[in-house]
Amino acid sequence: MSAYLEKLFGLNGKTALVTGAAGGIGSAVAEALHGAGAHVALCDINMDALQYLEQRLDERASAFKLDMTDFAGFDAAVEGIAAISGSIDILVNCAGINKREGLVDVDESTYDRIMDINLKGAFFLSQAVAPYMKAQNSGAIINIGSHNTGAVLGGVSVYGASKSALMSLTRSMAVEWAKYNIRANCLSPGHIKTELTAPTWEHPQRSKYLLERIAMNRPGFPGDLVGLAILLASDASSYITGQEFRVDGGFLAGGQPWPYDTKF
Repeated sequence: MSAYLEKLFGLNGKTALVTGAAGGIGSAVAEALHGAGAHVALCDINMDALQYLEQRLDERASAFKLDMTDFAGFDAAVEGIAAISGSIDILVNCAGINKREGLVDVDESTYDRIMDINLKGAFFLSQAVAPYMKAQNSGAIINIGSHNTGAVLGGVSVYGASKSALMSLTRSMAVEWAKYNIRANCLSPGHIKTELTAPTWEHPQRSKYLLERIAMNRPGFPGDLVGLAILLASDASSYITGQEFRVDGGFLAGGQPWPYDTKF
């Protein structure tokens, strides 16, 4: 069974470029792909966190400073990563930011920064990576979406719009690049507990609101996403493209049920 699973899900000899790799979700996904055998290019602007992660792994992990708003620098960054590893087989667009405020409170600079990192950066980085995947006639792109593509909370108007657009972009990638055997899918986390979301989970009203709507009655954790990430990066998903996959603990399924009679 071990050899069979390794053949199906193993990433030996492949290179994965992961943006936002210094964050809670990005680091978990990067570590998982590394554990499945891939060489991982850890990309973020937070070099201290990246280097800490790089040291925890081995020589198959390399840290690269990448500013997702430096669109003009993407080609050189991708070329440098490809020169070291020889290829780029997997791209994980995980970098993202948010600022919680009401629709009428958002100013243009906030709007532009969220859109630049969450959407425009993912668009043009994918554009820079695609020729390498085309040349080798294979590739897997995983865009990290959000619960907000299907159910919106207050104060996330720009973030939700950017992630919904990213899902649409995923479909465009799937349609246009399928002839090059490049697959693109969207992994949309539910309410994941990370260092950045800790204030929400520590807030008595917000945490209660979320738990009442999550069927599994607990927050998600970055580790809950890694199995699906490996699936979408590996040959096990060779006929899956243009799809959105939710890891939300049953939030959109209906949350926790109201009281009902049962013998179970």
